[in-house]
Amino acid sequence: MDYDCIVIGGGPSGLMAAIAAGEKGSKVLLIDKGDKLGRKLAISGGGRCNVTNRLPVEEIIKHLPGNGKFLYSAFSIFSNEDIIRFFEKLGIELKEEDHGRMFPVSNKAQSVVDALLEQLEKLRVRVFKNSPVADVLYENGHVSSVLLKDGQQLSTKSVVIAVGGKSVPHTGSTGDGYAWAKKAGHTITDLFPTEVPVTSSEPFIKKKTLQGLSLRDINLSVLNPKGKPLISHRMDMLFTHFGVSGPAVLRCSQFVVKAMKKWTLKEVTMSLDALPDRKEEEIFQEIVKLVKSEPKKSIKNTLKGMVPERYLLFLLELNDIDPSEQGGTISNEKIRAFAKGCKQFQFKVNGTLPLEKAFVTGGGVTVKEIEPQTMASKLMEGLYFCGEILDIHGYTGGYNITSALVTGRLAGTNAALSAKNNRA
Repeated sequence: MDYDCIVIGGGPSGLMAAIAAGEKGSKVLLIDKGDKLGRKLAISGGGRCNVTNRLPVEEIIKHLPGNGKFLYSAFSIFSNEDIIRFFEKLGIELKEEDHGRMFPVSNKAQSVVDALLEQLEKLRVRVFKNSPVADVLYENGHVSSVLLKDGQQLSTKSVVIAVGGKSVPHTGSTGDGYAWAKKAGHTITDLFPTEVPVTSSEPFIKKKTLQGLSLRDINLSVLNPKGKPLISHRMDMLFTHFGVSGPAVLRCSQFVVKAMKKWTLKEVTMSLDALPDRKEEEIFQEIVKLVKSEPKKSIKNTLKGMVPERYLLFLLELNDIDPSEQGGTISNEKIRAFAKGCKQFQFKVNGTLPLEKAFVTGGGVTVKEIEPQTMASKLMEGLYFCGEILDIHGYTGGYNITSALVTGRLAGTNAALSAKNNRA
């Protein structure tokens, strides 16, 4: 089957590109290797989906330290305000929060994903899920077809590569697109990470007491000087020989940096809730009940399984409780302190690791080889790039997604137009 335009990658930029191409009346196919489209969108903004940022274009470009200036022409064609209008037309009401961040009024990222998927259906865009792409094929300086790993070869007049960067695999981007870009003659600038583990010189870190311990599904907060959370993320985390790491920490890392800068602090307090689904009082009452039913049992055995064993022993020691002590001999005061420790163990952090130790990718297809007003390859006819595969990166706060949607819009529109001219 022949297509005018094939979009590879069903993230923010790919969805936008497929819709833009569909609006031009093109025969569009959207291919994704995963079983769900918009996966990055669905988890963005802590599951609420920060669709763009309303700050003036100048400011947005400042917040895209990686080649943001390349987007000046793109913003003059399709801006962050256009993104807002685009979503409102799809029936997604947006609201503005701190620092210009725009969220759906529903606070549900999934509502944004659903609206985009509905739009794809309306525009009769075909979608292949669970369809990893093996290669993009070129003939005589022009895109010719896309080869799937299952052997299907799909001929097309234009291809939009929207597969993201090469960050930690849990974001779904595994760097597939670089090889296809290189094959078309493109330069890939050095890839480097941009979200980062956090360092601490707390005695328990220095002594490596918890090194290598990972805690699942915890809630981690960065506190302001008054002890109020600036941000909280519920994910996994890991204690290391230099501090803390793991998904929750990476998400919080920029807030550590911002807090240190904003209040000129040498250290910032983080608060760890190991049992986010339960209230402190409930935990306290449960322990009291367990101890009452078997007062002679060692407290360590009574509490077994409540939190991972190494963390349990650590919290007991922290609250001056001997793990082998009989439960019945421990004061309620100490049990209460332990319950509080489960909910809010506070520790000081003093910064982050240097960039080369971080996890998310900067770098990518160099923007010098991309037409800034169309996202077309300057080297291969019919080839377009958008989103994170490009060497454009910013801080979190709606900047990266703005870049993804703007470049996606231009890539999809122009891929469709080039296919039309090609038909003629």
